[in-house]
Amino acid sequence: MIQKVRKGEELNKKSLKKFLFENELISNNISDLFISQFSNGFSNLTYLLKIENKELVLRCPPRGAIKYGHDMSREFKVLCGLNKGFKKAPIAHIYSDDIKIIGAPFYIMEKIEGIILSNNEAKSRNISSKEYTRIAQNWLSTFVELHQINYDKIGLNDLGKPDGYVERQVRNWSKQYLKAATEEIPESHKIMNWLEKNQPTKYNYSLIHNDYKYDNIVFSDNSWNKIQAILDWEMCTLGDPLMDLGTSLAYWTMESDHIMVLDGLNYPTSKPGNPGRMELVEMYEEKSGIKINNLVFYYAFGLFKIAVIVQQIYYRYNKGLTTNQKFKDLNKMTKLMCRIGWQAIQKNRIENLF
Repeated sequence: MIQKVRKGEELNKKSLKKFLFENELISNNISDLFISQFSNGFSNLTYLLKIENKELVLRCPPRGAIKYGHDMSREFKVLCGLNKGFKKAPIAHIYSDDIKIIGAPFYIMEKIEGIILSNNEAKSRNISSKEYTRIAQNWLSTFVELHQINYDKIGLNDLGKPDGYVERQVRNWSKQYLKAATEEIPESHKIMNWLEKNQPTKYNYSLIHNDYKYDNIVFSDNSWNKIQAILDWEMCTLGDPLMDLGTSLAYWTMESDHIMVLDGLNYPTSKPGNPGRMELVEMYEEKSGIKINNLVFYYAFGLFKIAVIVQQIYYRYNKGLTTNQKFKDLNKMTKLMCRIGWQAIQKNRIENLF
């Protein structure tokens, strides 16, 4: 959804137009520039630039954010690599680390036309159960396709260190949670201890997105037959693809989930026609040829990672580093994700948790 630029998140039009002109993205630096803001998401800020009958997208980190997870140069590098051999990524135009231009590093990419299946978009459409089945199948097939990308061939073999990936993830996300904690949540410590003791030591690795969900993909049209692009590559790296799957499963609510889960994670995946989490796992195994032996670990980790992400955003709001009211209740989401994760661990399953 596109809206007016939020107060405190405005861009310097004059310096931005000068940059666009100097880098040959526009032909005249006095052309009218219209800036609006995408409201979806809780992480990096995304703007729509309309100038000279063209539309461009600008991405930059939120104010007060730590560099980790908001590294614009890294995200730009990922897109440039993907542009060499993967057609389902936006074309990246240019990156700048000159903070004098808009106050932060940023990059500019193409605007992708199509349908992003956010909660609001899904509510506005009368999507049948048959259509949701098709949506889920294409979503899953593209996910497997992503994990099968030859990252050496597109120059992304130095994007991360696959060896020891799982161990580092468990350790680093636990550290980040403790730094961002604003209140005591008993389940968080239980999950951190369990993840440390039950992590797999042998696993495959591939290019992974780390935030693959319905509202980060763009369908070409409402036939739902083709995915035009995958968005938000800020956490992309090399690692265990099942960690990627675990995060996606954490977002994948089901119609049969407890009401508190559906209230807290109100995603279109809970609509009739979508497969359940276990069915999704079976589909992934069949399409990828990978057998998943430690499913609860990957699901619990995905839930905990989301808890950390939203807690970090809430921490910024709690400390007055952002005034966006969308963030004021994210601490409740942190508690919910930790509670679901601990239930999954105790019951040793990923469905029927409450």
